Amino acid sequence: MIMRRHMEHRPLGWERIADCGSMRVVGLRLAAGQRVPEHRNAVPLAVIVTEGTLHYSEGDVAGSARAGELVLINPGERHTYWAEEETTAYMVFAGLPGARSRPWSLRRR
Repeated sequence: MIMRRHMEHRPLGWERIADCGSMRVVGLRLAAGQRVPEHRNAVPLAVIVTEGTLHYSEGDVAGSARAGELVLINPGERHTYWAEEETTAYMVFAGLPGARSRPWSLRRR
């Protein structure tokens, strides 16, 4: 007997993946037609699209990013994003408040 597991994707889903010093990585899943309401972030944000196309609007600028592309959002900038097809992305928040970043440097050989 073959059993198939039904995978139900929760719409508008966030999943905290990892924290590292002052950086946090969150997974995002949007179902077709879903929109994240306009908002602001206190820290810089990088959104790396992994599947589908993420449409976005930042003030007067609108665009879209496909799988493998990146959207950078400045802190304090009002923005929204939405999907016309199922879309997934990694959201990387940098400079989280209250977290001390560790100094680093490139090692020379």
